[in-house]
Amino acid sequence: MASEHDRSFIPALRFGWLTPLFDPVVALTTRERSSKSRVLERARLQDGDNVLDVGCGTGTLAIAASSSGAPAAVVGLDADPSILRRARSKAEDAGAEVRFDEAFSTEMPYDDAHFDVVMSTLFFHHLGDADKRRTIAEVLRVLKPQGRLVVADIGRPRDPLMRLAVTPVQLFDGRKTTSANVAGKLPGLLDAGGFAGVAVRDRLRTPIGTLEVVTAERPVDRGVAAERPVDGGVTAERQVGG
Repeated sequence: MASEHDRSFIPALRFGWLTPLFDPVVALTTRERSSKSRVLERARLQDGDNVLDVGCGTGTLAIAASSSGAPAAVVGLDADPSILRRARSKAEDAGAEVRFDEAFSTEMPYDDAHFDVVMSTLFFHHLGDADKRRTIAEVLRVLKPQGRLVVADIGRPRDPLMRLAVTPVQLFDGRKTTSANVAGKLPGLLDAGGFAGVAVRDRLRTPIGTLEVVTAERPVDRGVAAERPVDGGVTAERQVGG
């Protein structure tokens, strides 16, 4: 799932031999149905939208998006060929029209201003800070003006229990890549990267810590600085217990 600028990648569960367990692990630990449904809700997919799922993993979100709002095209992007084979098989079994591309999030093989919506779930916390910024720049590039970005990923814990819950994730995936997420810096990175209207729309308590659903928009004029958010980059709209 994750990509690195040195053209290596870390498999979704860190070790390639764990890839067959990806779907059950994600379903068990991340409240997947709830988090992905909220991403789709916030994406507001419309007829004719071109949609990109960055760090698509086994394609669960991309497949769901293909039947939501009648998009023109849904593309999933990931650097891991093994996980993409699973994604293509799942899409075929579901009868979903989704194209899966093998590429790095830091060097996307798409034209400027191509997508109406870009989505991502549980991907950014696999990236080092430099690659987070490069990926954000690429997402901004491939989005159309006023195109929508929706990200669901690990965020800052709001209580001791959620702080404890995210500790195994940091040990497993590495503090180097997860620290910015756990410190609540991802919305601020999006803002600094040129996005407008960055906001945390939902927070979900999960077995792996707090997941935040963040939305943003590519400004019509990329030369205009994004609106400065508050409270460390964002203001939350909804807290989801569990």
